[in-house]
Formats: sequence, C-alpha cells, structure tokens
Amino acid sequence: MPSPEILVLAPLIILLAYIIFGISGFGSTLIAVPLLAHLFPLQFVIPVVVVLDCFGAITMGLRLRADVNKHELLPLAPFMLIGMAAGVFLLLRLPAHILLACLGVFVLAYGAIYAFGRGSVVRLARWSAAPLGLFAGATSSTFGVGGPLYVFYLTGRGATPGQIRATIPVIFIFTTITRIALFATAGLFNRDVLLTAALLFPVMLIGLYTGNRLHGRLRREHAIRIIGGLLAASGVSLLLRALQ
Repeated sequence: MPSPEILVLAPLIILLAYIIFGISGFGSTLIAVPLLAHLFPLQFVIPVVVVLDCFGAITMGLRLRADVNKHELLPLAPFMLIGMAAGVFLLLRLPAHILLACLGVFVLAYGAIYAFGRGSVVRLARWSAAPLGLFAGATSSTFGVGGPLYVFYLTGRGATPGQIRATIPVIFIFTTITRIALFATAGLFNRDVLLTAALLFPVMLIGLYTGNRLHGRLRREHAIRIIGGLLAASGVSLLLRALQ
C-alpha cells in the first residue's frame, strides 16, 4: 500500500504537469518526471509518464492538427528513432544515482534557459535535424525531457508559436508510441506501471482540460517564466538527492 504522501503528491504532480502541457503544448514530462523521481525509481516513472503522455499527445494533436508543421517532421523522424533506442539502453544500464544527477543537470539547465532567456532565436539549417533528433530522442527515452529540444528546432526553423503548440504533440505521439514499443521489448512495463498509469489517467485529463482553458488567458512569456522556475527548483532538488 503506497504511503499517504505518495497518494496525495503523485496526482498533484500529474495535474500540474498536464495543466502546463495544455497551456504550452509541451512540458508535461519536464515537470512530472523530476518530481515523481522523488517518490519512485526513475525506471518506474518514465514508463508511467510515457503512457500518460501518449494519450495526452493524441488528445492535443487531434485538437490542433490544422496547425501542424508537417514540413519539419519528416527530417527529424529517423534520427529520433535511433536516439530513442540508445536512450533505452542508457536507462537500463546506468546506475540510479547517475541517472538522477544527469536528469537534475538537464532540468536545471532547461529551467535556467526558460526562466532567464531573452527570447532570442537561433536560425537553424535543415541538417541540424540530425544531431538534434539524435540527442532529443536519446534524452526523451532516458529522462523524458526531449520536448524543449524539439521546440528549439522548430523555432530555429521559423515555426510560429501556434505551429509549435500544434506540432509538438504530434512529435510526442510518434515518440511515445515508439518508446512504448521499446520499453515493452526491454521489459520495463509491468502490472504496477500500467495500474499506476490507469489510476492517474483521469487526473491527466483534468489537467489537460484546465490547461486548454487557461491557454490564451495567460501570457506566453509569463507561462515560460513559471515553467522555468519550477524546472530550476526541481533540478536542484534532484542534484541534491543524487549526491546524498
């Protein structure tokens, strides 16, 4: 029987994560994975969040499909596949404290960029799909934090905020279905993972609905700063835990 803290905190974390996803089109795993990693092993957290992300991404992708930037998806796909396969290998092989420390560094770096960034855009060539796709695929499998890299790529390729919000869920549909297949092959899915995902599924839907309602009422700059602050604090806490 899970402790009362887990029964309360896990749903609140998922609720917050998918409110952010509904507002911005990404960020659910960036919030959910680091915070849930304080409650469960990372090898348990990643498969649970992947299942929830699959349903969340499909819901968002269907709603916003008219604005999807299809032209930039095709070059990314093969490199994301290779990167995701490598990421699963790392998830299975690296010790837990190293995984936590690496996740803490990633999340802290992302948080600092979002909290203190000035919104400058780096223009990217088409060939950048290869290194960014590989790295994003690997980090999405290992840590569940590939979203900001996809946002960086789409922004650098000239996508509008509306196109990014619509395209990221479609990328997540592709990556989560692939990761589900890879995780199943690697034996990372079990009864506890699927039961936890099923119990948290209604909370995910409530968060997604709330985030979609808030989108447009909250300025994007303010939302980005809030996400950045949450990520930075979460990254520091993971680093401290990994060093214990």
